[in-house]
Amino acid sequence: MKKGRTKISADAEASYLADVALAARFDELLARAQVAEQDFRHAQATRAPISVQYPLARNLDVALTDATRAAYAAQRAEIGPAGYGDRIYRRKAKATPAVHRWTDEAERLLTLRETHRLTGFPARPQAEALGVEIARLPEADHA
Repeated sequence: MKKGRTKISADAEASYLADVALAARFDELLARAQVAEQDFRHAQATRAPISVQYPLARNLDVALTDATRAAYAAQRAEIGPAGYGDRIYRRKAKATPAVHRWTDEAERLLTLRETHRLTGFPARPQAEALGVEIARLPEADHA
C-alpha cells in the first residue's frame, strides 16, 4: 500500500458492489421504461378510460425511477470504490468523460420522470368513480 492512499472500507466496498450490480441492469431497466412509455402513450392516444391509463402511468413512473437509480449507480460505479469515502477523489473522478456520460443520462431520466409526474398522470380512477371533477385553471383571455 502506498503512503498517502486511504484504505477502502468494507462499507464502501459493499456499496460499490451493490452499485455495480444495479448498473449492470441499466439496459434492462431502460428497455422496461421504454415499453412502459409506449403502453401509456398508446392508451392516451386511443383515449382509454382513466381506469386503464392510471395504472400504466404508475408503471411508467416506477420504470423511470428504477432506470434513474440504475444510471446514478452506474455513475458511482464508474467513479470506483474510493469515491464512497473520499470526497476529493469523488470530485476529481466526476470530471472524467465516462462519469459525465452517466451523469447526463441520469439527469435526463430524472427530468423525464419529473415531467411525467407533473404533467403525465391522469386523475385517479377513484376520483372519477366518485364523480369528482378535476379543477382546471381558467384560460387566459387573449383580448
